[in-house]
Amino acid sequence: MSHAPDSGTERTTTVVIGAGLSGLAVASELSRYGVGSIVVDGFGALSASGPAVHTGMLQRCEVTDPASMQERNEILRHLRNYAASHHLDVRNTTRAVRLDFLGADASQHIGYGLAASMTRNGHAAGPLESTPRQWAVHTANGILLADHIVVTRCAQSQLRRMLAELGIAVGQNLASAMRAVGMHLVGVGELITPSPKEVLRQAKAVGQAISSKVALPGGPGIAIA
Repeated sequence: MSHAPDSGTERTTTVVIGAGLSGLAVASELSRYGVGSIVVDGFGALSASGPAVHTGMLQRCEVTDPASMQERNEILRHLRNYAASHHLDVRNTTRAVRLDFLGADASQHIGYGLAASMTRNGHAAGPLESTPRQWAVHTANGILLADHIVVTRCAQSQLRRMLAELGIAVGQNLASAMRAVGMHLVGVGELITPSPKEVLRQAKAVGQAISSKVALPGGPGIAIA
């Protein structure tokens, strides 16, 4: 199944998949750096076919520690207020149902062109190489195109399977493989459910990483207290 961007396609710097604490934390950090983003809910029903990755394969990692719930809820309230006051594009009712990698030419078939755009002389392109890259996030309302994707609250083992479906050899360094294709993960640590403060730390790091790839004026971002 192939798709080409049309008048209904939206473009942004970053699409954040997951509208919970992790997603809002990333969007807030990106906002502080002046980087645009669209936040959508994830893990929708599988409704598309073809050589693509479906976000339905990504399972949620729910908070189970009652001791952290109060802190989490307070931070979440703060983030929601920040999102509202700064007019962040958070689409709680829009679900990402399919994720594709685009080649350098957005008119190419979505889901194809990965080998050509991700390899050079048989080697994976590194994060410092100027390899064109773009992601397409399918929703019931259309397609969102972005240079960066942030996935929240899913297991690293599932991300490995996702990258394998995209034809990317991960090896031992998952983080490096993700950076090479403009993908980032927030909300997962050595423990399945990281603390809210750890989520904020991850969000800050991702905000810095993405903003460093975007040529925008302005100073460094401000961490959320």
